[in-house]
Amino acid sequence: MISVQVKENESIEKALKRFKKKFEKAGVLKEVRGRAFFEKKSVSRRRTVLRAAYRQKMKAEQEKS
Repeated sequence: MISVQVKENESIEKALKRFKKKFEKAGVLKEVRGRAFFEKKSVSRRRTVLRAAYRQKMKAEQEKS
């Protein structure tokens, strides 16, 4: 669970900004969206392999330039 202690003489806006950063870094929203529907193991594996191949291709093209 994400918690943020409001420091002495700290505005609520600053504390909220820290909370949002922690929330984003923890990947809570991404996980919730991922659990919205069931995805077979083979489909998720295929997606990760395709993503890795794409990244590798982009890196190779960037090194050529």
